[in-house]
Amino acid sequence: MKRLVIVCEGETEQAFCNDVLRSHFLSKDIQLEAPTIKHSNGGIVAWDTLKKQIVKHLNEGDCIVSMLVDYYRIRDSYHFPGWMEAKGKSNLYERMRYLFEQMSLDMDEKLRPRFVPYIQLHEFEGLLFSDISVFPHNFTKEQLDYKQLESAVSEFSTPEEINNSPATAPSERLKKAVSGYDKVTDGAFLAMEIGLETIREKCILFNEWMGRLENS
Repeated sequence: MKRLVIVCEGETEQAFCNDVLRSHFLSKDIQLEAPTIKHSNGGIVAWDTLKKQIVKHLNEGDCIVSMLVDYYRIRDSYHFPGWMEAKGKSNLYERMRYLFEQMSLDMDEKLRPRFVPYIQLHEFEGLLFSDISVFPHNFTKEQLDYKQLESAVSEFSTPEEINNSPATAPSERLKKAVSGYDKVTDGAFLAMEIGLETIREKCILFNEWMGRLENS
């Protein structure tokens, strides 16, 4: 059985990996481990710090190592490879693929084949807009403002493109639309309700990442 390590930004991403992705990868004879970023309070860290953890996992044995972190939270000062150059690319998908390529090139050549770089555009919660019809089944009318969810979906071509300003990021939209929304427990549960197949169908970069992990 292959071993896959996905370094998660925080508990939300970790719950998604454990509750949704693990069973999928097991069906493909891949054992998933999902540690969170060390030296962090549940958020993203500078590339040098994250890279050290990735290299440590790569050196543990014959495993594939990837990451699940939010683009939204990364700052210029974190010095991700190719970050400033990528910002000059207007096409979001070209921007992200360029970043993945630069992160890969920044890894030691011997380790590079087993590293699958990934950053979620714009953040994990965007995936939950892949099928908003599950929300009324899981929240009461008093808790849910469904029109806000509909507005977000109609405004963008794909869930991954839901924008990343402090007021309109996917997580902020969910907080406003769902009273008492819990990003860790509700996030993973809603993703399970939506289903991995639907998420992959609606989210281009996420689907590409899953394909690379399955075939690494």
